[in-house]
Amino acid sequence: MLNDTTLLLDLDGVSVARVERLADGRRRVHLVTADERARACPACGVFATRVKGSAVTRPRDLPYGESGLEFRWHKRRWWCREADCPRQSFTEQIPQIPAGARLTARLRGAAGRRIRDAGSTVIQAARDLHLSWPTAMGRYCPQPPGRCPWAGQAGQPKTGIGSGPGSRSLA
Repeated sequence: MLNDTTLLLDLDGVSVARVERLADGRRRVHLVTADERARACPACGVFATRVKGSAVTRPRDLPYGESGLEFRWHKRRWWCREADCPRQSFTEQIPQIPAGARLTARLRGAAGRRIRDAGSTVIQAARDLHLSWPTAMGRYCPQPPGRCPWAGQAGQPKTGIGSGPGSRSLA
């Protein structure tokens, strides 16, 4: 289902089914899976043919416009048809929104780029993208907070636990 709205959204693997305006001015975008690879079992890789049920998730994405977008991804649960597969059932997933993810990959990536490339502070990137500090920091430094190998080196900001006055070190 490729339509102009899906092209505008530019989120590979899903299509826009419909858009509704909420009372507070935000727009709710209903998504459906458009990538056939989403029905491949993540454990064994076999393509499922039997639907178990459905699920609706609410992944967050980059801010869009002044009023923002709210996603509802209507996806299917599948039975794995491989008899020896330990997984048995699974929900659809795409590279931009892996199973269990609450944020799109492009939102997480944008946080890291703002800090690394645009010189934004972690807290400012988190505020701009409506994320928590640990989420934004996790995209800048994949290590746990306070364990970044470059934190506190010459020319690098000290960030995380154990970096401020009176704080405890994790080491």
